[in-house]
Amino acid sequence: MDCPYCGYHDSKVIDSRDINDGIRRRRQCLECGSRFTTYERLQPAGLFVIKKDERREEFNRDKLLTGIRKACEKRPLPSGTVDKVADDIEAELYHSGRLEVPSTVIGDMVMEKLKSLDHIAYIRFASVYREFTDITTLKEVVDTLVSGESGVAHPANQLPLLSTDNLEELAGRGRKRAERSRSN
Repeated sequence: MDCPYCGYHDSKVIDSRDINDGIRRRRQCLECGSRFTTYERLQPAGLFVIKKDERREEFNRDKLLTGIRKACEKRPLPSGTVDKVADDIEAELYHSGRLEVPSTVIGDMVMEKLKSLDHIAYIRFASVYREFTDITTLKEVVDTLVSGESGVAHPANQLPLLSTDNLEELAGRGRKRAERSRSN
């Protein structure tokens, strides 16, 4: 292991500890005496993602994390939640034993995790992943989410979605206000 400070090629291990999915090692450079930390993680056999256009590319955890982070941006989620979701999905993919996985499977896994985590993040991800072309399709997904919610607890720190009755009532109020402002 090269020293990050002086570049010397050798170091000694001072301390080793198991962490979630690997080993954390505290090292000391044999040349300059500086201490630094390294993390070792088992790299499983290559996993390839089959894209919609039939291209194959190597699984990239960073791409997965980026998509989940964008969906969860500015949401009241505990720190580390997004990383945990990505870790869980990555572990499921590798444990499946398959060498190639369609991108749709990964997208569905993300949607399933986000659905139980945060409804707004779920809708955000779904709107990009499902490539909604109009508001009707988006409304159908929200309606499905609302109707499938009966008896299910809401994710932490999130208010329930409006029911169809509440939406219609609010829409009716908006129409009445618009009519009043036109007549004035």
